[in-house]
Amino acid sequence: MYTWQSITEPGTIDDLVADAHAAGYPDMNARLIHSWIAKGLLHQPQLRTLRRGSEKAEHSINQRRLLLLLLDKRRQVAHLSALAQVPLAVWLWWDGYVSTQQAQRAWETWVGRGRRSQEVAREGAVGLLQQIGHQLATPTARTRFVRIISELGNGKPLTVRGRAELLDAVRDVMEPESVFAASGLVRAVGPVQTPMTVDVIVTRAEALSTALHRTLEGKADSALLERARAVYRASMADYFAQRGELAAEAGPLAGLFRERTLQEHFDHAGQQLLSTLGLVLTG
Repeated sequence: MYTWQSITEPGTIDDLVADAHAAGYPDMNARLIHSWIAKGLLHQPQLRTLRRGSEKAEHSINQRRLLLLLLDKRRQVAHLSALAQVPLAVWLWWDGYVSTQQAQRAWETWVGRGRRSQEVAREGAVGLLQQIGHQLATPTARTRFVRIISELGNGKPLTVRGRAELLDAVRDVMEPESVFAASGLVRAVGPVQTPMTVDVIVTRAEALSTALHRTLEGKADSALLERARAVYRASMADYFAQRGELAAEAGPLAGLFRERTLQEHFDHAGQQLLSTLGLVLTG
């Protein structure tokens, strides 16, 4: 089997195509490699200049290995936009494999334009609902919540009236009247140290909208992405330091604090970066 360990030196685009064929992907060709480079799935190769002219540019060992990861993941996703989460996850967690320049192109590919950016907004809304929605929240309240959050992500301005509607939508899924109206209680979700209340969720929704807008306007530059990565790594370091204690306090919900698999990192890198960008831009 052709694996990471099979790759021990940089290679040209011909070598990348040969890598793919050896790994069982005969449809890969130079045109697709160039397309993946343009989308940030792979990085530009380094030019080699010799006395008598130039030879073909070379891709690093890590980029050759990244191609094998991408090919393996390609079987599991429907669109290349989802595949962009692989280099994003690698960039978020490890140094030396994916440059910030490549990550920026991959980020723009994941967010996309038109229908794809609408999908990203809706995915963010559904993901947020899964975190905060009360089990007794009505289907109507859930649908309204997803619609409002998605519209914010797609460019709808947040007016004073719109913010009031957002607040009501969040409260309806977090604190349904059938449970909380008579009690006067306020619900908080998540760790005791950093609980998510209705007001916190409203602020977070605004942050997600801001991050999407900045990206779609072409203003999510490398400096902003590096700031977001630094914040993400710091927050994750704090989380890892507290994870054992949080799991012990969670009782039957301790599984929520288990270590994520590599596959899960790949599947959630886009939403993780989107959330962190929002925090950086609104913090």
